[in-house]
Amino acid sequence: MGNGVKVGADQVGQLSGSLKGCNFALLTNPTGIDSEFRSTIEVCASIEGAKLSAFFACEHGLRNELQAGVKFEDHIDEEYGLPVYSLYGENRVPTAQSLQGLDAVVFDIQDLGVRFYTYLSTLVYVMSACAEHGVRLIVLDRPNPLGGHRVEGGLLHDDFHSMVGAWRMPVLSGMTIGEFARLVNAQAEKKCELEVIPLQGWRRSMEYTATGLPWIMPSPNMPTIDTVRIYGGNCLFEGTNLSEGRGTTRPFELVGAPWLDHRRLCDTLNALEVPGVRYHPVTFTPTFQKHAGELCQGVYTYVTDKEGFHSVESGLTLLHHIVAMHPNEFEWRGSEDGKTFIDILSGSDEVRLRIAEPEALKDIAASWRKQSRDWEEAREIYLLYED
Repeated sequence: MGNGVKVGADQVGQLSGSLKGCNFALLTNPTGIDSEFRSTIEVCASIEGAKLSAFFACEHGLRNELQAGVKFEDHIDEEYGLPVYSLYGENRVPTAQSLQGLDAVVFDIQDLGVRFYTYLSTLVYVMSACAEHGVRLIVLDRPNPLGGHRVEGGLLHDDFHSMVGAWRMPVLSGMTIGEFARLVNAQAEKKCELEVIPLQGWRRSMEYTATGLPWIMPSPNMPTIDTVRIYGGNCLFEGTNLSEGRGTTRPFELVGAPWLDHRRLCDTLNALEVPGVRYHPVTFTPTFQKHAGELCQGVYTYVTDKEGFHSVESGLTLLHHIVAMHPNEFEWRGSEDGKTFIDILSGSDEVRLRIAEPEALKDIAASWRKQSRDWEEAREIYLLYED
């Protein structure tokens, strides 16, 4: 298909050889397909000389049937009659019982290369469990949708680990999920037996649209590559009382609230000439989640130059000016574990404590750029693909 990029799920011969004689489980969702739209579930179920015995499912469920944050428990898959062990309910880490009798776990999910997109956290937790219980992990690699060069944001601080940030990394990793697994395994205290089945024909300069591969929504609110491109910055608004566009057809591209002075805000932002972006005033009414059924005055983040656009700094800029313009209406949201949600999203308490200050935007952005450069150097030895 396309220019011939093949994902890990296309390497059936290598996968079959790796699983020969194995009793194994599969962690996947609807993005687990090969380049001909054949599901990884079907591929794994048909491997001769190996037995698919169970599924693991992360946020949104095995069939991508659940909205963000909806927890679910273990159940039986109706189509295959196999147990589905939930990693987004009572347990976030595979239990000893769920791994009992397994020789291997196959991991095949399209990630975004974004720290707070929970599939990366699930991978970290699965690697830890596999290391603890002596189970092999086979990661079927997939492209980073934004390519292999885009690294943005500050590093996660040690006291702010959570389901939306389980590893010390920036917001945008610039790595495929297989490369990230290699880095985590090398840096982990206890290593698992890891195999990455690599991409074929992929180059780091490729955005997803250049691969020719089918785009399957990784989650219900990630419909297009345009959403992915903006998500790294505007997801910060999940930690606020503004709608981040959930419940609309343009999640994360739209941000707003009933009280937002959106026209003045856009005039202010566009006067800054932030690289690669224009901010446009719009109105929208979310159908669910924050401000459901309310008319919101909003900002549409329109990318004019995808090469020059930096989503994290764009989102930070938008946040800074909203806080400054609406000090009485703006609020931070709490989170389940007692920490302010913006802290675990942004990776520290710096944004919450400083974003209203006149010099904060410049200071935080400069610090985060330095931390991104440090990550780029640290990740180099784990990369599998060239330009």
